[in-house]
Amino acid sequence: MSVKYASILWNKQKKKYDKILWAGIFLLIISFAVFQLIFHPDITAETLIIRATALTAIVLLHIILAIGPLARIDTRFLPILYNRRHLGVSMFLIALIHSVFCIIQFHVLGDTNPIVSIFTSNLKYNSISEFPFQILGFFSIIILFLMAATSHDFWLKNLSPRIWKALHMSVYLAYGMIILHVALGALQYESHLGYWILLIGGFAMITGLHLYAGFKEKKNLNAYKNQLQESGFYEVCSINELEENCAKTVFINGENIAIFKYEGKLSAVHNVCKHQMGPLGEGKIIDGCITCPWHGYQYLPENGQSPPPFTEKVKTFEVKLIKDIIWVNPNAKAEGTFVEPAKIV
Repeated sequence: MSVKYASILWNKQKKKYDKILWAGIFLLIISFAVFQLIFHPDITAETLIIRATALTAIVLLHIILAIGPLARIDTRFLPILYNRRHLGVSMFLIALIHSVFCIIQFHVLGDTNPIVSIFTSNLKYNSISEFPFQILGFFSIIILFLMAATSHDFWLKNLSPRIWKALHMSVYLAYGMIILHVALGALQYESHLGYWILLIGGFAMITGLHLYAGFKEKKNLNAYKNQLQESGFYEVCSINELEENCAKTVFINGENIAIFKYEGKLSAVHNVCKHQMGPLGEGKIIDGCITCPWHGYQYLPENGQSPPPFTEKVKTFEVKLIKDIIWVNPNAKAEGTFVEPAKIV
């Protein structure tokens, strides 16, 4: 994230990433089109576009959902994870083309509004095999649109990380609806067992990767917690209990500690102001400094030093953030000692 927002910042790596991405997309679409024309020479251009974009979008969606667990399993996948938003926006654009052509093909020629027609052309909502699967695709594309539209850091900042994360986790809801959309739609008219194997196999792969990554992460997390405890750290609270630019105060082993949340970071200092022993933890971070609520004395959160020309200093403490849980080491550092803030991811 940068200080100033720009629409898109394409560096050399991102350009290379996008070139490979779109080369793969075009290769898949062209290969599928050739395959369809060989085995279905009478296929119309509209149907070919609908099928090609559907296949490409669902393949990209599976890749997107696999990147997260793969990156947790093996760090070599991290470069792909860093640019996953480009994959997501590309997948949405292809899915949008699919949706537009489906509406043109099946809903434009009647007297009813095309959007209304999606919901009213088939009213067998109590049926399984004849369920109006197109509404599942409609709601899926809405979710994918919201995700693509809010993919920039501007929205991460202004929606707040919590809301932004919740919004982007809805991709799993969209994925479930897309699986049902395909199973209740296209696959009802395909007799070849291979299509079902591919659909169920893809779902099983995504589910398996997430479960394996979760079990591995939990095992590593428990090991890390044991290391923290052996190093003298104590579990304090959830990150959600802290308001932005405010603190959580705790007493551990005789130490009065204030843990501040600010600018995507966590820092801990001694809770007692050097001026008249005011409670720093009841103050706020103003202009980047912890500000005592009694008389306005200020300290930098990462080193406990007052900004020049002032010379007051307070003790600092190490802080860790593990799975939204804050840990602090009550073994104080010397007054004015810099301690690397814990990053809030």
